[in-house]
Amino acid sequence: MTILALEFSSEQRSVALARGSHLLAEAGETGGRDTKAFGLLEKVLADAAIGREQVAVIVVGLGPGSYTGIRAAIAVAQGWQLATGVSLLGMSSVDALAAQAQAAGIFGRVNVAVDAQRGEFYRATWEISAGRRQEIAPLEIITAEELAALQRAGAICVGPAAGHILWPRAGMLAQLAAGRTEFVAGDELAPIYLRATSFVKAPPGRVF
Repeated sequence: MTILALEFSSEQRSVALARGSHLLAEAGETGGRDTKAFGLLEKVLADAAIGREQVAVIVVGLGPGSYTGIRAAIAVAQGWQLATGVSLLGMSSVDALAAQAQAAGIFGRVNVAVDAQRGEFYRATWEISAGRRQEIAPLEIITAEELAALQRAGAICVGPAAGHILWPRAGMLAQLAAGRTEFVAGDELAPIYLRATSFVKAPPGRVF
């Protein structure tokens, strides 16, 4: 099964192709708000010598992280599903970061932290060893001061802006997706976002 992964939740955006858990190709870009998504897609397809019609599954990193980037990845996946009927998966980018920490040999009680803006961070806690990876505290929002205090106390922190700098990678998402079958419709994909969303209702129009 050929898997295409889209990970746009951070400043290091990436696209990857895998067959099962075997990574075939990965391409990335750094910085800026706009992503050259289709350029990255064409590069990995060319590098892996894979045709678009051979992609069976698309997995999207749902963050938390850059809302704009995640929405762009979801839009690509939704369009692909409409055109071809490809199966879709959504996965937490924090799960990928925990797996990357394990692959990097970062073991123990690990805090995975992602910048939430406004002086806050998303944080989840994992217990990681060479043969095991388990989330022991789910995502929550903490302040930058709380994260700094954790690091001063010697806690292991990983993530795009933490002690051990790691960026979520499409290659890891693709490998984690191997064997997964909880496919969803495109309109079921949504960014992971812990803050309550608020809208300001526009006043009624005036009659002249």
